[in-house]
Amino acid sequence: MNGLTLQDVVLTYPDGDRRLTTLDRVSLHAAPGTLTAVVGPSGSGKSSLLAVAATLLRPDSGRVLVAGRDTAGLSPRQATELRRDRIGIVFQQPNLLASLTALEQLQAMAHLRGVSAKAGLPRAERLLASVGLTDGRQHRRPHQLSGGERQRVNIARALFAEPAVLLVDEPTSALDHDRGARIVDLLAAVTRDHDTATVMVTHDRGFAARADRTLELTDGRLS
Repeated sequence: MNGLTLQDVVLTYPDGDRRLTTLDRVSLHAAPGTLTAVVGPSGSGKSSLLAVAATLLRPDSGRVLVAGRDTAGLSPRQATELRRDRIGIVFQQPNLLASLTALEQLQAMAHLRGVSAKAGLPRAERLLASVGLTDGRQHRRPHQLSGGERQRVNIARALFAEPAVLLVDEPTSALDHDRGARIVDLLAAVTRDHDTATVMVTHDRGFAARADRTLELTDGRLS
């Protein structure tokens, strides 16, 4: 099954002499080319859901499939390779390297994949253009870009490896409403254009309504 699939995922963590459940038999399927929003209050398990989907946390039980590959039993090295090749992550804060231009941020991704910066340049330029960073802005460093522009670089960087799955963590938290709405609309557009299975967690139901569908996570349970 392509895209991202979670089947009856349970995740617990220790709390003194007991274990607390943060994901309680969570199941979802995000198909390629669709944007799924997951809403819920703080502490509902949204970040844990993304961490499990990204293979950063191994669930106590249940299955996680990325682009049809069952992640159960993957070694740490195999999980790292899967994240590198098949999963793009858009963090809440862009965490761009201060000394690099927008274009160089993406060329650094090429280097991590064993590709020279020169060879990665055409794709980096195309991706930045696809998120609206042209007219010289691709040559600016983070402090020369607005918050919305930095988030666009963040999205382009996550798309560099042509991931099957795109996981997005509260992408509008540091933006005003208008810039936030434009970022969510951009995510919907790149999801279609790149045929990614995109899951975005957000606390803002207004932004979630711009997705293809919205799911609600409450006390670790998805509905």
